[in-house]
Amino acid sequence: MSENMMKTPMDKSHVNRGGKMVEFAGWHMPVQFEGIRQENDQVRNKVGLFDVSHMGEIRVKGPHALETLQWVTTNDVSKLKKGQAQYTLFSNGQGGIVDDLIVYCLEPNEDYLLCVNASNTEKDYQFLVQNNKNATLINESLKWAQIAIQGPQALKVVKNVTGVDMDSVASFEFVDWESPEYGTCYIAKTGYTGESGVEVFVPWEKADKLWNFILDNESETKPIGLGARDTLRTEMKYPLYGQEISDVTNPYEAGLGWVVKPDKGDFLGKQEILSAKEKGLKRKLVGIEITGAGIARPGYKVFSVDSDEIGIVTSGTFSPILEKAIAVAYVDKDASAIGTKLLVEMRKKMIEAEVVKTPFYKKVEE
Repeated sequence: MSENMMKTPMDKSHVNRGGKMVEFAGWHMPVQFEGIRQENDQVRNKVGLFDVSHMGEIRVKGPHALETLQWVTTNDVSKLKKGQAQYTLFSNGQGGIVDDLIVYCLEPNEDYLLCVNASNTEKDYQFLVQNNKNATLINESLKWAQIAIQGPQALKVVKNVTGVDMDSVASFEFVDWESPEYGTCYIAKTGYTGESGVEVFVPWEKADKLWNFILDNESETKPIGLGARDTLRTEMKYPLYGQEISDVTNPYEAGLGWVVKPDKGDFLGKQEILSAKEKGLKRKLVGIEITGAGIARPGYKVFSVDSDEIGIVTSGTFSPILEKAIAVAYVDKDASAIGTKLLVEMRKKMIEAEVVKTPFYKKVEE
């Protein structure tokens, strides 16, 4: 591992709690504590804590903040009221995706906090600089740490720890939490697991104290590593930048057309995105279940039952909650219908698979 890796405020705590540490996007991060299966089950059935402080935060402020964001993103930021958040994409001029992100509206028209992917933080900041419409841009990535609290018991833990009742807060809304111990924080009803829960933006220097307070005082909570984070998001078919989406991915082929709002007016790459859709996209992102023996991994080739190469796996894992091998793949559009039989090449063997409905996992509401 590189000696120049970035470390989150909880780095020593992860080591002390038995975290198996790896390098991820230039950061020293825990891949697991107890084990991926146990941690996946912990989040699906109880509550887990994720250190997501490696994610980037960029502040966009001033009288031209909205104008700037409307130009560089595909979704309609003008719809956001104070305390609302929005999933969106940075679009490049070629119809591809610079990054996927969440925009948090601190003050309509003039103050927004963007949460971007760790591996893309500097790229995203420079992208904003290059396409700025005179907004004030501040890279606040080392000002904010993030703790994700996810699982069926997450909101109970949040109320116990912060006193804030998030039950009445809608998905993709957030509230301010002013704490004498932890300072100004934001508690957002967002997450990357498909479970109920929040992401807490907490000042960098206060995060380790909050992290350990929760784990030491809430007996049902356990720390969760990157491994289970990946299985959880794959079970939901949530995209990961660099795998499902990239600079050459059209949002529509990735199933993200719902965050492209042509009616909002012009934005960077609008015509390129729409013209590719109008010409007819050649591939589609689908979920597949491996019906044979094996686990599909990113980069594995996908074939038709007639042995024609028709796609590539972008994510694949064994789902602990479903006890099945699942994968996400781009395939030719005429092979994307649910029920289509496929073959995946694994170590020079052809393994049977089938296109299935996603998300793979759907929470049963009580």
